[in-house]
Amino acid sequence: MIQMLFGTANIFLGIQWAFTLSHDYRFAFIGGVSGLVLSLIILWLGEALGKASAKSILGGFLGLSMGLFTANMIVYSFFLGSSFDLSLRDTFKILLSVAFGYLGTLLGIRKGGELGLGEETRKTSGLKRYSENNFKILDTSVIIDGRIADICETGFIEGSLVIPQFVLKELQYIADSSDSVRRNRGRRGLEILHQIQKNADLDVQIIEQDFPKLKEVDTKLVALGKLISGKILTNDFNLNKIAELQGVTVLNINQLANALKPVVLPGEIMNVFVLREGKEYGQGVGYLDDGTMVVIDNAKKQIGRNVEVAVTSILQTTAGRMIFARLKEEFERGKTEHTSSLWAFSKAKEEESQGR
Repeated sequence: MIQMLFGTANIFLGIQWAFTLSHDYRFAFIGGVSGLVLSLIILWLGEALGKASAKSILGGFLGLSMGLFTANMIVYSFFLGSSFDLSLRDTFKILLSVAFGYLGTLLGIRKGGELGLGEETRKTSGLKRYSENNFKILDTSVIIDGRIADICETGFIEGSLVIPQFVLKELQYIADSSDSVRRNRGRRGLEILHQIQKNADLDVQIIEQDFPKLKEVDTKLVALGKLISGKILTNDFNLNKIAELQGVTVLNINQLANALKPVVLPGEIMNVFVLREGKEYGQGVGYLDDGTMVVIDNAKKQIGRNVEVAVTSILQTTAGRMIFARLKEEFERGKTEHTSSLWAFSKAKEEESQGR
C-alpha cells in the first residue's frame, strides 16, 4: 500500500514537473513515465539496501564519495585555466561522476569486508550486528552439562553465544536450592558460564529479552529462537522436539557426541570390563570409554573382569548407541561350527551328484 502511494505521488510530481517546462500533453506523459521509473528504481534500491549488510552499505557509501571526489578533481584539473565551453565541461563532469561514482560504489561494496569496515560498530551494536543466522542460544541443561565449554575451546563454535537472563535466573535458582545435588549442578553451570566468558575468541552476549506471558523456560527459548533467528544449543531431548516442531533449528550436543564416536563393525574384537548383569538371562553389561553400552551374551559369570568380546550388531537410537556382542571364544566357536556345517553340506551335495 505504501509503495503504491509512493509511486502515485511520484507520477503526479513528474506530470507537474513536465507542465512547468511545457503545457504540452506529450511532456506530461513523459513526466508521468519518468516519475514511475524513478519510483521503481527507488523501491528496488530500498529492497537491495534492506538485504545488504552494514559493512556493504558503509563500503558503498565511502566508495561513492571517493569516486565523486576523484571525478571532480579530474574535471577541475583538466579544465583549469582552459577556454573550453562550459556546457562541454558540465557534460564531461556528469559523465565522469557517473562512471567514477559507479566504480567507487561497486568497489566499496565488494572490498568493504576486506578493509574491516564496521568492526568497531559490530562490537557495540548488540544482537542487531549480524544479518545472518549466526546466534547460538544456550539452554540451562547444556550449560550444566559442561561439554559446551570444551567444544568452544576447540574453536568449532562460530558466531555469537547468546545467554538469556531467564536462563541465568534458572541457574541461580538451582544453585540456591536446598537439595545438595541440585545446588552443585547449579554452581557447576555458573562456573561453566564463567569459563566460557573468559574465552577471548568467543562473543558471549547476555540479553535482557524476556517473555513475561510464557512461564516455561523451554517455551521462552523457542520464542527467542524465532525472534532473533537463532539456533538453540541443548542436550534436552524434549526441547529438541518442541523447537523442531516450531521451525527453530537445534544443535544437540548428544547428537554431536554420538556422531564423533568411533565406528564399530560387526565381527570386531574389543576388550570390555563387565560391570553388571543385563536384563536378559545370562547377559553382562559393560561400557566403552565414550559411554557406549555393550551388552554381552552369556557374560554374567564374568562380572568384575575384563573380557574379549566380538561385536555381533549395533543399535543406533535417539538416546545413543548400543553394541551387542558375544564372548570371543563363543563367537569363534560359532564361526568354526558354521564353517564345518557348510563343508559337510557341500560334501554331501558332491557325493549325491557322484551317485547319480
